[in-house]
Amino acid sequence: MNGAIMIGLVENHRETIQRLCQKYRVARLEIFGSAVNDNNFDIRLSDLDFLVEFLPLGMGQYADAYFGLLESLQELFQRDVDLVMTSAIKNKYFLEAVNKERKLIYAA
Repeated sequence: MNGAIMIGLVENHRETIQRLCQKYRVARLEIFGSAVNDNNFDIRLSDLDFLVEFLPLGMGQYADAYFGLLESLQELFQRDVDLVMTSAIKNKYFLEAVNKERKLIYAA
């Protein structure tokens, strides 16, 4: 099953994703990786890769927001989720690859 079908499934959960993003103070959420571009994406086995940027948070709130969103997305999609903070990407080649395929899911 290809990644385009997974994007459709993400779209089916858009309202729930929006509520989660508001709850966890997400500024921007994007999907990338095999769910976007890989015809070998297996809807039963493949994980989902998300980029996240948070709104300004107070001291000690980032961990709660990050792990709360991560667990909520895993529960929603019933699969492993890789949640990458965009600011944490230091490898310019990886960032270039991600930039070519990222798809916006939510923006505050």
